[in-house]
Amino acid sequence: MILRGVFFSQVLEMETNISIVAPDTISEQPLKVVYLLHGLCGRSGDWIDYTMLPSYAKQYSALFVMPEVARSFYANMRYGSNYLEYIINELPAIVSSHFRVSPSSCNTAIIGASMGGYGALKAALTKPASYGFCGAFSSPCLMLKDDLAYTQGAKRFKEVFGERLYKDFQAAFGENIDWHPSEDVVELAKACHASAAPKLYLACGNNDMFLPDNKRFCAILQDLGHNPTFNECPGNHDWPFFDQALKHALEQFFGGGE
Repeated sequence: MILRGVFFSQVLEMETNISIVAPDTISEQPLKVVYLLHGLCGRSGDWIDYTMLPSYAKQYSALFVMPEVARSFYANMRYGSNYLEYIINELPAIVSSHFRVSPSSCNTAIIGASMGGYGALKAALTKPASYGFCGAFSSPCLMLKDDLAYTQGAKRFKEVFGERLYKDFQAAFGENIDWHPSEDVVELAKACHASAAPKLYLACGNNDMFLPDNKRFCAILQDLGHNPTFNECPGNHDWPFFDQALKHALEQFFGGGE
């Protein structure tokens, strides 16, 4: 069952799009829930339209929830809406009020690709008691520390990433793109004790520009005792790779594989 619609978010103070894949049959047991987060240029329906999610969903008795956050970097934006608050607090409350989902964190996953991978990590490490599994594919996990204007300079940032992204960063993080530990997944991982953290699954293609950062981030997590799973395999920063990463992540979440 595929549901697409809009609802009014009290946190965002506006209507927002949402896409959901639910089981075709009614289960006696509460459903596991997977939140799937889109990337910078995406929308709530991307995971349905560009991956085999409808097929994968038939294998599992679970609810797949796909919100929409524009180009917010899943932040409580300096000039915009409180998207992190929406994702980690309001959205789960709305889901649990409309669907019979398990309240247990071990039955809850948050997964994203690209900007959504960063968002998944930020959500899971900000509120680790809410999630049992976090998957991040090709995420710009070190971008805030290494590539912001205050380290690279605005001119260099715009040359590499473009004027539009620079303005997006200003909207999300402030006019001067100020660094703050609440936006940095490394700092969040340091603050989150490994025993309390969800299982972390990282994946990146061998032709992806973010591969070096993902390798470094994985090493940082290991040093902090988080013991993440890291999967480097053939692929680019695109939907064919994200599709395969999603398949493997779901196998990990539902099957408990290594």
